[in-house]
Amino acid sequence: MSNIRIARILCPVDFSECAEHALRYAVDLAGAFGAELKLLHIVEVPFLPSYSMAGVPDLSMPIEQLEEGAREHLDKLLRRLGEEAGHVHVTGEVRPGTAFIEIIEAAREFGANLIVMGTHGRSGLKQLLIGSVAEKVVRKAACPVLTVKHPEHRFELP
Repeated sequence: MSNIRIARILCPVDFSECAEHALRYAVDLAGAFGAELKLLHIVEVPFLPSYSMAGVPDLSMPIEQLEEGAREHLDKLLRRLGEEAGHVHVTGEVRPGTAFIEIIEAAREFGANLIVMGTHGRSGLKQLLIGSVAEKVVRKAACPVLTVKHPEHRFELP
């Protein structure tokens, strides 16, 4: 007899194919458990040094524009899920920050029992240089994390 209760699932999305694949798992799990599903998109602004002192114009996009674009994508995704997800209650949020920190904080605030997220499956030098958001979330989150690889992911030795 199982006493596992999954009432709230957090699914970070970056609008990639990997995230879309993980979202299918999140929707199915939410339906199976009768859980609420919250989608989360983090707008990460890369650190760009200011060149204004050197007379070079600042070409970085204001965070507000990035957030607005992300909200439009998320709203479109939520409308699509509203038609496809049946009885699953799905909400969404966009927030700025460092992805793994914001995912963990959002899971805590939402009271998530499970985080379902895609992994891009980077390995070797890319992994070392970029780091893995999914790996950091797995290590630091207070609740279980289900990572989902894209079905076309190729296994590569590190």
